[in-house]
Amino acid sequence: MTGRTATGAATGRAVVLEEFGKPLSLRRFPLPGPPAGGMVVACGYGGVCGTDLHLCQGHLDIPVPLVLGHEGLGVVRELGPGAQLDAAGTPLAAGDTVMWASSISCGVCPPCRLHREPTLCERRRTYGVNRALTDGPELSGAWADHIVLQPGTTVIKVPEGTDPLAAMSLACAGPTVAHALYERRPVRLGETVVVQGSGPVGLAAAAFAHLAGAAKVVIVGGPAGRLERAAEAGIGDVHLDIAGAADPAAVLREARSAVGGDGADLVIECAGVPAAVGQGLALARRGGSYLVIGQYTDAGDTAVNPHQIVHRQLDVVGSWAFTGAHLVEYVRLLPALTGRFDLAGLVTPFPLERHSEALDAVADGSVIKAVLTS
Repeated sequence: MTGRTATGAATGRAVVLEEFGKPLSLRRFPLPGPPAGGMVVACGYGGVCGTDLHLCQGHLDIPVPLVLGHEGLGVVRELGPGAQLDAAGTPLAAGDTVMWASSISCGVCPPCRLHREPTLCERRRTYGVNRALTDGPELSGAWADHIVLQPGTTVIKVPEGTDPLAAMSLACAGPTVAHALYERRPVRLGETVVVQGSGPVGLAAAAFAHLAGAAKVVIVGGPAGRLERAAEAGIGDVHLDIAGAADPAAVLREARSAVGGDGADLVIECAGVPAAVGQGLALARRGGSYLVIGQYTDAGDTAVNPHQIVHRQLDVVGSWAFTGAHLVEYVRLLPALTGRFDLAGLVTPFPLERHSEALDAVADGSVIKAVLTS
């Protein structure tokens, strides 16, 4: 909620990572006007992503202190000069509900300029990740009641009637999977698909596979509660709990059997656990494909038998992050996604003040998607 200083100036609340491994703090900062080409958004919803856990623990090299939150949805409070259109060319006005891409690529480094892959930009600026308080403005993360969006941010209006919690269920995962399936390795009509992982990225991959016309989608993940919620939401045809299995090898055999015994046409790794990679290679049929999305942070090495790649003649493809264009694709798909799947049922909302509780729930797997509300 907007507050006021003793002089009457507007302020906004935000959750701040002060030091790695230490409790987060809820602070107030001045609420500036919008920059030219940018805007101020009343950020009603800020998603809690698994990456945020890694940030808090210091697993990524980022500047601190900073306001956390790289996925959000809110209502435009004030537009700066030159910010009258969203990414699709639709007019914007105060009061419009919008989502925004977390990163702005530089446009001039080799990946941006030469390799046509801005997800690999060497100088990406990302809300809630590498915009320190000292860089200004302080309100540059979505775990806040307001955020200042800079020029160059991809902003897209949310379709009217969309449940904000449904949109936030896959706010980061949806665009990440859009990049993986649009640019790296698509799901082809009639293919069998095994998804490793039942968090937001895994469920986004499974939901997109359904929309793409997969013949069968098998989710291998856990804990059991997450798989039950996925089934209730209509995501996945078969749900196998490997996290709580006494014999993981038996679960892998069951997954192969569920897609016909020879293995899946496409296996999508969304678990983020290094050991899952070796397992996933064995889940693909000979001549199939293995798409690795989940290894976003360096969780260490794992043993992989290269014979599995050669003998199975696998296409092994990695996919990293997403661009603003992939957020636009996700938002365009929201009517189809919400029409088929109960996405809002995947979300557990927490008031901004209960940010620590939300982080703990994500860490212990007791929720699929935590979203902070202000």
